[in-house]
Amino acid sequence: MPSARNLLRAVAELRAVPELGTYAATAPLMRRWLPRGNRPVFVMPGFLGGDGSTVPLRTTLSKLGHTTYGWELGRNLGPTPEILDGIVERLDELHARHGRIDIIGWSLGGIFARELARLAPHTIRQVITLGSPFQIESPEDSAVSPIYSALRHRHASHLEMRVPSYIREPLEVPATSIYTRTDGVVRWHHCLNRHLPQTENVEVYGSHCGLGHNPSALIVVTDRLAQPVGTWKPFEVPHRMRALFPKAPAFRVPTP
Repeated sequence: MPSARNLLRAVAELRAVPELGTYAATAPLMRRWLPRGNRPVFVMPGFLGGDGSTVPLRTTLSKLGHTTYGWELGRNLGPTPEILDGIVERLDELHARHGRIDIIGWSLGGIFARELARLAPHTIRQVITLGSPFQIESPEDSAVSPIYSALRHRHASHLEMRVPSYIREPLEVPATSIYTRTDGVVRWHHCLNRHLPQTENVEVYGSHCGLGHNPSALIVVTDRLAQPVGTWKPFEVPHRMRALFPKAPAFRVPTP
C-alpha cells in the first residue's frame, strides 16, 4: 500500500495539467525570444508515454528551426526487445541521414538516450534528460514501480529487477540533466549527473509529468541545442529569466 508521502507526491503530479495550459498560452511569446537552431533532434518519451506526449516539445523545437523526430515505437512499456532493437535502428537511421544528432529523453526515455550514447557515442553530440532517474538502483524506487513490475514479463530477459550499475556511469558525450525537486514520480537526487567537465544538472520548478512542456525546461533545452557544434559550456540562466529558476545551487553528485 503506498505511503501517505508517496500518495501526496503522486497527487501533486496533477500540476502537469495547468502547466500544459500555461505552455499553450505562453508558447507563441516564448518562441519569440528562445534561441533558434538547426539541429537534428531525436526525442524519446517517458514510461507509458508515446510520441503524442512529446508533441509540445517537438513542435516548439521545430518552429525554432530544428528537425525533430519521435521514436515511432508506440507506447514506452520499458525495455522490451522491440523497443531496445527499435531505438538502435532509429539511431542508425537518423545518424545516416544527419551525422551526429542530439537526443532528448524524458524520464525512462532519458535512460534509453544515455544508453544509446554509451553504445554509439560517435553518433550523438549531446544528451539532454528530463527527470530521468539514471542514478536509480531499483525500479522499486519509483512511484510507477507497480506498473513497471507488472510489465516485466514483456521486458528483455537479460535485465534483472535490479538496475545494472553501468547506467550510473558517466558518458563520453556532454550530458545535461533537467530535474525538479518536487518530482512526484522519481526521486530528484536520482536524476543528477556526477560533477565532471561536460556534465551539468539544472533545476527547474514544476512536476515530473510536465517537464516536456515546462517553460524553464524549454529555455534550457533550446539553449543547449543552440550551442555551435564542437563547443559546449554549462548553462547559465539569462538575467531576465532568473525568476523562472530556483536560486539555490544544484546538489552535485561527487566524482568517486
